[in-house]
Amino acid sequence: MRSPKRAVVDGETFIGEPIEPKPGSFDSAMMARGGPGIPRAFSWRGREYQVLGLIESWHTKQPGHGMDREYDYMRKHFYRIKTTSGEVMTIAFDRKPQGERGRQRWSLFSISAA
Repeated sequence: MRSPKRAVVDGETFIGEPIEPKPGSFDSAMMARGGPGIPRAFSWRGREYQVLGLIESWHTKQPGHGMDREYDYMRKHFYRIKTTSGEVMTIAFDRKPQGERGRQRWSLFSISAA
């Protein structure tokens, strides 16, 4: 069976698949500041990855609704990480997942070429 073709831009391959965070591995300091805690370990396609460190983070926003129109809502958080096995990955946390993903909030957004 052939692997599906993936979009590659500037050495970064789009993945867009769910990951399974290891229970109890979330960064509690980030959660205390109101953000999603990055999992220190997660599984993707049956393989476990350990997070060595955070390289950078950013988020997307959408306009508020109803009484909160003057405030932007942080919709999706992105974290570029380095794993203990050497991969540079971007994982994403969706505060309001829709469609087939349902309640799956964490995904592997992309992998960068080494």
